[in-house]
Amino acid sequence: MRNDQDSPIRGYFNNIWLTVYTILVGMRTSLKYCFAKTVTVQYPDVAPVLQPRYRGFHFYEIEKCIACDQCAKACPVDCIYIEKSGPRKVDKETGLAVGGAMTRYAIDYAKCMFCGLCTDPCPTQCIHMGNVHDMSGYTRESMIVEFTELAKQGLQTPQPVWMQKDKLPKWAQVRKQEWLEFTRSDDKLTGKRDLRRQSMLRALEPSEPAKKKGKS
Repeated sequence: MRNDQDSPIRGYFNNIWLTVYTILVGMRTSLKYCFAKTVTVQYPDVAPVLQPRYRGFHFYEIEKCIACDQCAKACPVDCIYIEKSGPRKVDKETGLAVGGAMTRYAIDYAKCMFCGLCTDPCPTQCIHMGNVHDMSGYTRESMIVEFTELAKQGLQTPQPVWMQKDKLPKWAQVRKQEWLEFTRSDDKLTGKRDLRRQSMLRALEPSEPAKKKGKS
C-alpha cells in the first residue's frame, strides 16, 4: 500500500527534476556566453570571423559544370536557374566539362536560404558555399547573380560593391586576390590562372572532347 501511495509523489518530483535538468543542459552553451567578455570586431577594417563551415554566397566552377540540374532539383526554394544549348559531360582526359554551351547559371539570393543542399548532389563538385558574407541590392532583380556573366570576367563568385573599390583593408585585398587566383579550386588547373580563365570562357561555347593521343 505504501509503495503505491509513494509512486505518484516520487513521479511528481522526478518530473520536476527532469524539467530543471533538461533546461540547464539546453542553456549550458548560452549561459557560458552570457558571462563571456564581449568582443567588438572593427569591421570592415578588421576581417569578420567566419567559421570553416560558413555558408556564404556561392562560388561556381563553370568549367566543371555538366548542367545536370541536380543542384536546382535539390533546392527547396527553386532559386537556381540553369540553361544550356546541349548535353554536357566531363572529359576524362582534361577533367573539364564539354558539349553544349552554358547559356545561363543564376541564383536568386532574394530567395536563397543558404542551406547548402545544392552542393551535396553535384556530381562534379562545381558549386560550393563561399566566403562572401555581405551582399546588398536596391531591387529584387539585383539580387539575381548571373554566374555565366561572372565567368566572362574570370570570376567564380560575386564581389560586393564596396570590395570593387581601389582602397581596401589589407584583409579584403588578400581575399580579393584569392578569388582572382582561384585558390579554392583544387584540380588539374590549380595554379594555372590563365588556362582556367580560358576554360571558363570555353564553357560558354559548344565544345568537343579532347582528342586522344595518337589520333588526328
